[in-house]
Amino acid sequence: GARCDLFITHAWQEGVFEFIDKVLESWPRGSRHAWCCMLAIPQNLRVSELIANPSMSPFAAALAASRCMLVVPNRQCSIYTRLW
Repeated sequence: GARCDLFITHAWQEGVFEFIDKVLESWPRGSRHAWCCMLAIPQNLRVSELIANPSMSPFAAALAASRCMLVVPNRQCSIYTRLW
C-alpha cells in the first residue's frame, strides 16, 4: 500500500458519517495517505497480539511514517478521556 503521512486517531464513540465529516473538514493540507486503525486493522483479529510489543505494532509503524496526526473529536465524549 501507499506510505501514510497522516495518522488518524479517534475515540470509537462516533458513527461513520460523523467520523468522515470531521476527517474531511480537518484534512491537513499536503497530506495524501491516511492510516486509521478501524480501517487498517481487521477488527475481528486479536488486536492484543498486534500490540503485545507496542514499539513493533502497526500503530507504531504508522506513527513513525506519518508527518502529522489528526485527532477526531465526536459528540459523545472527549477523546482525551479515552486512554488505552
